[in-house]
Amino acid sequence: TTNNRGGLSVSYNREMEFMKIAMKHFPEGKEKLKSVGVDVSLSMLPIFTDLFTKVMNEAYELGRKDALKDK
Repeated sequence: TTNNRGGLSVSYNREMEFMKIAMKHFPEGKEKLKSVGVDVSLSMLPIFTDLFTKVMNEAYELGRKDALKDK
């Protein structure tokens, strides 16, 4: 199954991998935002999910293209 994010297609499994990465780094991001006066809770995470997935998918595609170009 694929989802279309920002003109790019990302598999459900890849999207779940992205979310695991986001959850791993959430505490650090939360502290950094808190240090500049932005309070973020876990319940707010879905707000950032779409943007995060677009960025991760674009970075993944860029890396994939670079790897294929180097072959």
